Amino acid sequence: MFGRAPKRSDSTKYYEVLGVSKNATPDELKKAYRKAAIKNHPDKGGDPEKFKELAQAYEVLSDPEKRDIYDQYGEDALKEGMGGGGGSHNPFDIFESFFGGGVFGGGGGGGSSRGRRQKQGDDVVHSLKVSLEDLYNGTSKKLSLSRNVLCAKCKGKGSKSGATSRCYGCQGTGMKVTTRQIGPSMIQQMQHVCPDCRGSGEAISDKDRCQQCKGNKVVPEKKVLEVHVEKGMLHGQKIVFQGEADEAPDTITGDIVFVLQLKDHPKFKRKSDDLFVEHKLTLTESLCGFQFALTHLDGRQLLIKSNPAEVIKPGQYKAINDEGMPHYQRPFMKGRLYIHFNVEFPDSGDLSLEQCRALETILPPRPHSHLSKMELDECEETTMSDVNIEEEMRRKQQQQQQEAYDEDDEPSMPRVQCAQQ
Repeated sequence: MFGRAPKRSDSTKYYEVLGVSKNATPDELKKAYRKAAIKNHPDKGGDPEKFKELAQAYEVLSDPEKRDIYDQYGEDALKEGMGGGGGSHNPFDIFESFFGGGVFGGGGGGGSSRGRRQKQGDDVVHSLKVSLEDLYNGTSKKLSLSRNVLCAKCKGKGSKSGATSRCYGCQGTGMKVTTRQIGPSMIQQMQHVCPDCRGSGEAISDKDRCQQCKGNKVVPEKKVLEVHVEKGMLHGQKIVFQGEADEAPDTITGDIVFVLQLKDHPKFKRKSDDLFVEHKLTLTESLCGFQFALTHLDGRQLLIKSNPAEVIKPGQYKAINDEGMPHYQRPFMKGRLYIHFNVEFPDSGDLSLEQCRALETILPPRPHSHLSKMELDECEETTMSDVNIEEEMRRKQQQQQQEAYDEDDEPSMPRVQCAQQ
């Protein structure tokens, strides 16, 4: 009671914002706010600041206690804390609580501007086939893609005026539920996309429909993307173009993602940052030396040769430093190139007896047999035949499976019981 009385200030601004008199009834306030809020809603291209002022004015004047304080002392009194403050709520919350969130076809709060803006669009994923040469040297590929973009004529509203209404077929939910009886006291419910609004929950009159997008809000667009494949990239690695996927109203545009798919190479195999290549040597090359030119992935010719008097054994590996794959984002560093040598031996009959005897004089001597003549006479001679061991094992496995199947099919003998007399 000893405090300083609040200073009087302008108390007509909120009435002017809503366009009503100071004697307006609650129903007149509601009607004025409804009309002005729909007209100035940001989702319809309205002024966000005007929309905020409307919400602030309606919040104060719709509360009897705040309205009385405002009428006596003006807006400053509310800002100083009288009546619990004024106009502090989010304008979208006030709009949603007033209309139930369904004015623009969202239904159940889904039509609020903030809720729709938080929706994240789907990413579009494409596989991009690349060769090993592409990953070794790096390359650029231009790809033409089709995507949907917001209609420029109606700014993604779908209508000439920018106005939409709730779809009556689904009540703004975008989905319809149908029921059918499948039996006595048994009903089946099925949910499907509303055919009237195609899942949007909104309806646009034919006269107001945008002529460019036909009310779809989006139009197709051809876009050319240049995909840069860097040296050393891996199979399965992703290249992302942010915000280049299909556009949709009130949706954060998703990304276009390219996933690299490495095609098989006829000569080289890649493992991490290393390269592997197979090379066949004749028996003469493996024993007496060799040299050959290997065409690398960048077209260079590498001279591969053995050291003097070096013998290459079947299955042996040799490595060449810094001739493997470039490291990703460090292309001046490279892995190793591994060469796997396979030695081709002559077939039976290719060497005559004279050639075999001549080789015996050059090659290391054969190990001497420790069997005596008597022991040799007691041994039984055998004959070896060529065999494909993989085919042989496969045949034996099939034979065992067939025998087990035949045993299961044998009829079991009935039990004989002795009759008791």
